[in-house]
Amino acid sequence: MWLLDQMLKRLIRKGKLVVIDHDGKEYAYGEPTAPPLKIRFTDKGAAMHVAKDPRVGAGEAYMDGRMVIEPPHDVRDFVLFVMGNASNAGGIDRKGPVRKALSRVVSRIDQINQRAQASKNVVHHYDLTRQFYELFLDEDRQYTMAYFRDPQNTLERAQVDKKALIASKLRLVPGQSSGMRVLDIGCGWGGLALYLNRHFGCEVLGVSLAPDQVKFAQERAEEAGVADKVKFQLIDYRDVQGQFDRITSVGMIEHVGAPNFGEYFAKTNELLDPDGIMLTHTIGRKGAPGTTDKWTRKYIFPGGYIPAMSELVSALERTGWEVGDIEVLRYHYAYTLAEWYRRATMHRDEIVALYDERLFRMWQFYLAGAEQSFRHGGMVNFHIQSVKRRSALPMTRDYMQQEWARLSALDEAPEWHLERKAAE
Repeated sequence: MWLLDQMLKRLIRKGKLVVIDHDGKEYAYGEPTAPPLKIRFTDKGAAMHVAKDPRVGAGEAYMDGRMVIEPPHDVRDFVLFVMGNASNAGGIDRKGPVRKALSRVVSRIDQINQRAQASKNVVHHYDLTRQFYELFLDEDRQYTMAYFRDPQNTLERAQVDKKALIASKLRLVPGQSSGMRVLDIGCGWGGLALYLNRHFGCEVLGVSLAPDQVKFAQERAEEAGVADKVKFQLIDYRDVQGQFDRITSVGMIEHVGAPNFGEYFAKTNELLDPDGIMLTHTIGRKGAPGTTDKWTRKYIFPGGYIPAMSELVSALERTGWEVGDIEVLRYHYAYTLAEWYRRATMHRDEIVALYDERLFRMWQFYLAGAEQSFRHGGMVNFHIQSVKRRSALPMTRDYMQQEWARLSALDEAPEWHLERKAAE
């Protein structure tokens, strides 16, 4: 406990944290008169496990029941509390130059996503059952940032607005885009592809390395009667052939890895028509290039990496692209993740029945940790619109707002969305 005690004395300044060790001894940190957030260790080695590597150790201790958050608080309260303090104290752990260098090397090696490994990495995260994701996503299964024009909006409303925002930046024209071909790289469960076809009549090819996602997306297209226009393939983007008028990449490039950005943008440049437009939607770092934390690499996204803007723009420049527009979306994912956490926690019993208590706790820790990264840490979202010819875009951005407003008005949330939120 001594090592953890020293770290928490430095870290906790705002609010109050009380740690109850396995032997019942209490340690208090922060403001003496503040309402306490209490955690309890259940065995002798738990405190040392956390102190040795706080980011990994805390997650593992919570997952394994070695660290318990005392009611009325939960692990989201704990993560937001600790990381909020950490952001004001220079970070949760202070790495020396050797540890920092080693961390960068290990992270870069993990990002060398050869074809076979890329497929394994995607399956690691997305091969959970359909029922699992249905318990916390919106009904369209959008597993990327929602767009909260109003923080009070439902998740369903915000995800519709996200699809409208992406569509508005593709410059598709109602009644004139029916012959266009769109490539959706990392298509998820097919929601965006079906949305673009429904509103613009374009043909869409969605590609992914997640078998269950592709199968479900195909079923959705067949059920909607558009399987001849909206198709999904289990294929690596590097093996896609043909020419496309538009390319969307939503939540995909995080799985590519920094060493492969050049290859990625060279291939998409090859696939896009000379007068086409590509929209890249990705989580991004607000600062310089960094590394993926060890806990996330180990348990959630092996091979994953959150890019800095400089890395993406440099790769685009080297591969023949011209950047048409950039938007930084800051707090939207924090609201999205908070709602996913709320819904997942509400369905705890179903998730435990599908898997076990450990996976449920792992997912809680993941969602809470991700949320804090967008509230207190260095994560944002980027929208990068890229073209091969600058004449593909109008002089101003006015067309984006006009089209977004039109699409958003067409898709006002059905009444049952509001009823569902009230029931929950």
